[in-house]
Amino acid sequence: MPSVRAQPASATVPSAPTPPRGATRLAIAVDHRASFCYLPLTIAERLGYFAQEGLDVELREFPDALQSLQAVQGGVAHVLSGSYANTIALQARGHSFQSFVLQGRTPQVVVGVSLETMGHYRSLADLRGRRVGVMTNSAASLRVASLVLGKAGLRASDVQYVPLANPAAAVQAFRRGELDAISSNDLTVTQLEQMGALRVVADTRSTRGTTEVFGGPMPSGCLCVPTAFLTQYPKATQALADAMVHALKWLQTAGPSDLIKAVPERYFQGDRALYLAAFTRVREAWTADGLMPETGPATAARMLAQFEEPGSLQRVDLAQTFTNDFARKSKTRFRA
Repeated sequence: MPSVRAQPASATVPSAPTPPRGATRLAIAVDHRASFCYLPLTIAERLGYFAQEGLDVELREFPDALQSLQAVQGGVAHVLSGSYANTIALQARGHSFQSFVLQGRTPQVVVGVSLETMGHYRSLADLRGRRVGVMTNSAASLRVASLVLGKAGLRASDVQYVPLANPAAAVQAFRRGELDAISSNDLTVTQLEQMGALRVVADTRSTRGTTEVFGGPMPSGCLCVPTAFLTQYPKATQALADAMVHALKWLQTAGPSDLIKAVPERYFQGDRALYLAAFTRVREAWTADGLMPETGPATAARMLAQFEEPGSLQRVDLAQTFTNDFARKSKTRFRA
């Protein structure tokens, strides 16, 4: 495997099972690994599924998605755990990346309005001229908000987007009445709901809600690599896919006690009950088998076309942005 260079420091979590002697060493770049979007990755590490496949995997956490991507492009990591949409945008810019195992089939972003400042809310059109919070570390936050508001005929200039640095800032802004709406994910959304502060108006935690926003299945978190990696290291790629599909299958039946044992304590942010409540809300968001849905790439391309330069995606061959070959073998092996 290619060598990797020094990585930035990340938060410490309890150690995963020790890999076998002679295991293939790999580094996976991820941003905000505590996010529910990447929970299958955490499960594969914590339950020793990577080690079982003969891999010595190091999860390297970066401050945002761009730095995670740059880590793979720059040789600081081998594999990217990120949004499938990256592979489309990268190909449009002349870079060949492919997703080989899908973690999420929905973006898990929710748009909701404040029950305090929008007590009169009747429709999305009521948000004209209002303050809409978006998470600065999530491209999906702004994209989902834009798409949802666009369905009501609202453009970016019709609302005031308020950047939110982290979940704590989002909750505080709601408490102070500084936001009229928000586009965010969990744990933030579930916490605001439990506080009685939020009315959900669009919910991409579910497949139904995702279809309502995007017009079809919207592939989200995945493991992707430069295309050359797949041909150079097919055994390592298959081992990664096997570990991830094993984790996805585990998540289908995992209960509260299972999660508490498997998830690092810091993920709970001091409130296990909140985490478990949010987990219940997002459970439908993960794939059961790691496979890319047939119409998923086209849905992602339509979404991206609304945010990229006109015509920039016309030369993209969607069939070259993913492969189901590895996940299909994993599905058969684990009967996922």
